[in-house]
Amino acid sequence: MDESGLGVTVYAEEALLGLLLPIWQLVIGAFVLLVLVLSVGRLARRGRSRMTTALLVTAAVIVGFTAVGVLLQG
Repeated sequence: MDESGLGVTVYAEEALLGLLLPIWQLVIGAFVLLVLVLSVGRLARRGRSRMTTALLVTAAVIVGFTAVGVLLQG
């Protein structure tokens, strides 16, 4: 952040970061998607019972996060 002599603050750094932020979100999202696809493939090769257990655990986590979100919202 740089201040000029006229009392005006220049936010060039924030503007640059604002332009780069969506790119970083896309990169992180791509890596998460890649890991998700690889892990689902590995889990599918391990068998049906592991898939069922994983789906139940995932559903329980989603319900838990939703409940915590609703309780902390108000």
